Amino acid sequence: MTAAGQAASAVPEIELTAEVLRDPFAVYGRARERAPLGRLLIPGLGPVWAVLRYGPAKAMLGDPRFQPSSASFMRPGVPGDCLPYMTTMTERPAPEHARLRRLVSPAFTPRRAAEFRPRVQAVVDALLDALPAHAGEDGVVDLLRHFAWPLPMEVICELVGIPEAGRPVWRECGAFIAAGAGRGFAESLPGVIAGARAAVARRRREPADDLLSDLVRAQADDGDRLTDTELVTMVWHLVLAGQTPANLIANAVAALLSHPGQRAALRDEPGLMPRAVEELTRWCGPTLLSIPRYAREDAELGGVTVREGEGVVAVVAAANRDPRAFADPDRLDVTRAPGPAAHLGFAHGPHFCVGAALARVQAEVALTTLLGRHPGLSLAAGDPVPAPDPGVWRPSALPVRL
Repeated sequence: MTAAGQAASAVPEIELTAEVLRDPFAVYGRARERAPLGRLLIPGLGPVWAVLRYGPAKAMLGDPRFQPSSASFMRPGVPGDCLPYMTTMTERPAPEHARLRRLVSPAFTPRRAAEFRPRVQAVVDALLDALPAHAGEDGVVDLLRHFAWPLPMEVICELVGIPEAGRPVWRECGAFIAAGAGRGFAESLPGVIAGARAAVARRRREPADDLLSDLVRAQADDGDRLTDTELVTMVWHLVLAGQTPANLIANAVAALLSHPGQRAALRDEPGLMPRAVEELTRWCGPTLLSIPRYAREDAELGGVTVREGEGVVAVVAAANRDPRAFADPDRLDVTRAPGPAAHLGFAHGPHFCVGAALARVQAEVALTTLLGRHPGLSLAAGDPVPAPDPGVWRPSALPVRL
């Protein structure tokens, strides 16, 4: 048997069982220690290659031979008139993706995210002001429903410049995305796209200090113009992509409340928060699996030949706890110093999350303010029950006592 054949025969098969949904870090971790690649059986998508170790996962995410495509995304129930707006930047071929990313990246720099921090702080303060009113007679409030879920949508509406009167449909769509309710998302999508069109038209007439005005200027000033369809697509896609901080914040709160020593370290040294957000993203970030990519040609990965057209996912949950890249990787340590290996919670390479800087700012502001206002915050029902979502690590609810 050839070396490639021996490698293929050692590949573990991983089914998305209840055990995987309950503790993906343990299940994927065991598979990672058996082989660098596995075969993941995903209902509706079929078997795909699962890259389990940090080195091959990072290499695959940065390799132009592995690209997302329209097959990477499922759109059940999306109305026909919305379909022209459904091909996002992520799905575009490499040259088009690079063109669009070059046009929009200036609106998402760390500097712009830092400038937006006061507006994030205002949203966080308003949500926390209202939080006690949502508590039941027993003093328990669902932090997921009343804080983590609405926060990113309010931030996005501020960022894009959606007026208060136009926000209800955006909030509805965001709630469906956060809850994994695909049908509800499809039903609310036309309203969001109509709102995006209206917002673009308004910012053409009335520029302001927001992301949408930046995009409109990019369309008008740059030789590689955004088309109107691309611009509206970019705006509504913020709704989808911008929900990541909701689950990151919820996971982070649960982790810190379950690790009182880590919470105490942050209380004693608040300046650790940026480092803590990186560690929490590594240790319990919401992304379990990357968006599927497809091999454009036969390519070797982790000692296995991936054939042209075959699907590949990076198992972020395994790669971010790979002992080959991180010391004592299963231990949460908010004081962990940056090392040579950066976590893959925001992906890597050409498709690195364009909104990562804004997500970090939201998490930092939310966690700092929440823990500062409610030093006695505690879990009301033990560790949260994970939602049955194979791609996203998130709680079904986050009941706490303030």
